[in-house]
Amino acid sequence: MDAARIEEVVGEFVSLKKRGVNLIGLCPFHNEKTPSFNVSAVRGIFKCFGCGKGGNAVSFLMEHEHYTYPEALRYLARKYGIEIEEEKPSPEQQQVMDEKESLFNLSAFAQKYFQQQLHESEEGKAVGLTYLKERGFSLEVIRKFGLGYCPNAWDGFTQAAIRQGYKKDYLLKSSLSKSKDHILYDSFRGRIIFPIHNLSGRILGFGGRIMTREEKRPKYINSAESEIYHKSKALYGIYFAKSAMAARDNCYLMEGYTDVISLHQSGIENVIATSGTALSPDQLRLIRRYTGNVTLLFDGDPAGIKAAFRGIDIILEEGLMVRIVLFPDGEDPDSYARKHRPAELRAFVEEQAKDFISFKTSLLLEDSQDDPIKKASLIKEIARTIALIPEPIARTLYVQKCSEMMQVEEKLLLAEINRVRRDKYRRQQQQGGSSADKPADQPEAPGGGQATPQPKTGPGNNDAQEKELIRLLLHYAEHEMSFEVENEDKRMEEVKVKVVEFILQDILADKLLFDNSLCQQIFDTFAEQWQEQSVPQASRFTEHADAGVRQLAIDLLANQHSLSKNWEHRHRIYVIGEEEDLKPRVMHAVYAFKLKKLEQMIAESQQAIRDASADSSPDDSRLLELMKNNRDLLSKRSLFATALNRVVTK
Repeated sequence: MDAARIEEVVGEFVSLKKRGVNLIGLCPFHNEKTPSFNVSAVRGIFKCFGCGKGGNAVSFLMEHEHYTYPEALRYLARKYGIEIEEEKPSPEQQQVMDEKESLFNLSAFAQKYFQQQLHESEEGKAVGLTYLKERGFSLEVIRKFGLGYCPNAWDGFTQAAIRQGYKKDYLLKSSLSKSKDHILYDSFRGRIIFPIHNLSGRILGFGGRIMTREEKRPKYINSAESEIYHKSKALYGIYFAKSAMAARDNCYLMEGYTDVISLHQSGIENVIATSGTALSPDQLRLIRRYTGNVTLLFDGDPAGIKAAFRGIDIILEEGLMVRIVLFPDGEDPDSYARKHRPAELRAFVEEQAKDFISFKTSLLLEDSQDDPIKKASLIKEIARTIALIPEPIARTLYVQKCSEMMQVEEKLLLAEINRVRRDKYRRQQQQGGSSADKPADQPEAPGGGQATPQPKTGPGNNDAQEKELIRLLLHYAEHEMSFEVENEDKRMEEVKVKVVEFILQDILADKLLFDNSLCQQIFDTFAEQWQEQSVPQASRFTEHADAGVRQLAIDLLANQHSLSKNWEHRHRIYVIGEEEDLKPRVMHAVYAFKLKKLEQMIAESQQAIRDASADSSPDDSRLLELMKNNRDLLSKRSLFATALNRVVTK
């Protein structure tokens, strides 16, 4: 973290220009035409004043490249030539790691071999490349996805791999080769090859489409499960789609390889496929790293509708929002993309996307007609699906929409949803599992939210005053302010006080607490360090383990505006900087914080007086004490208001 220079890290992904003491550029996290993305080399932070994202070098890599925290650290270590000392693996762990690496190396060799065969061999060009071009795929997209061809020979690839030193054991474990009578042969012979990448672009396995007319051989096959390839955890095309998924906050999920490639070629790049396997929770968690929204693209035939129905429930249960697009009967995403211009395809997908309630309800309503028994069954089916949604607000909105479409009262839907959720909770409790759902004795209130007590509201929000105090501490803790005080000889002398000392002593003397827990946490850290005669550096908070503290510190440290060095000279206008005006700013911030606290205390005091007065037999002495306390608070408020040049109107 000390070695990382944020301007160098961010500069690899964003074009930055110097502006004052900071650097600016177009934000990589949202579309903008005017730069609002700021990088502070001094503070080691970035902040976009358009979308609000901010952080340090590690959080930038995690957000932009979707790395995990260890992955981001390893990236920085490689960039700056730092060796990371990690725990030495056991012999068993080392064996597993070596096997995985060997399989990755073999997969990389296989991809290059298949790609070379497609573009350079006579059979590859005549069979594989011709077929792909007839499907409308350009050479650019064929090379981008690394497509290849395995010749229809018995063991051409297997022998090539053995000549390069790859072990037969790994050829079998990767399922690139199979064994018959102890003789190895190619698994993918006579097939177009579709490499399956992981998030970092390494080859996990392969899919293959047969090019011969052998009835006994399946049309599509995939690599078997191995140490590096798990079908339930892989998504075809995600390596090429992840950036577009994050940028558009949506992904289009399909079934086939060619569907993905066709839509990608048409300009819709946030497309992925399950490769013919059933959608799994692990795949959805992979998607959720980039977006919380999924749009299912399926054929309009009964099989496609059935697949869409299966996908809806599991997607909702994982906390993602789902929409569905059905292509006309007889069409799939690939065929539709080939028959229509890219603009027409994009328009169709956008216009036909339906939320799952509209999709499921409209289809089931057609089947139920006016049959009350079927309609009752339909209501239960829809309620069961809505009950899967973990987010209460989303459930509320879907209940309202379903109520309108089905002409059923919301309370009836809510009652059924609560019953389903209670039953699910009981089952999980009986099985000894934990549930993120609320207990059965806490049903949803009308409107969808959980019926929990609401917090009491105060007379005002102290957030702005509290954050201003913390901002001054983060920026100027060790800066000094001058005060004139009377010494023992009755003479005035100048005394210098650090900003951190002035703020801490003033707030702690009155035993005041912050309403914002994050502000209190930062304040407490300054207080603890000051007792040890030291001041925490800003990086302690911008790299804090608590994400809330980290984000607040970055927000308060980031400065959206700064003057260029020659601005004042060019315009002949002198602007007083914050440092030159620091003393009045600090005092104003402390007084404003205390005034807000007094207003809060006065409101509580006056409520106590009203409560005491309303008592059937009021305690006069208690009432007088409360009124005296209220007068004292009003007097103090007047003093602070005068110091701040504010008029008190109540």
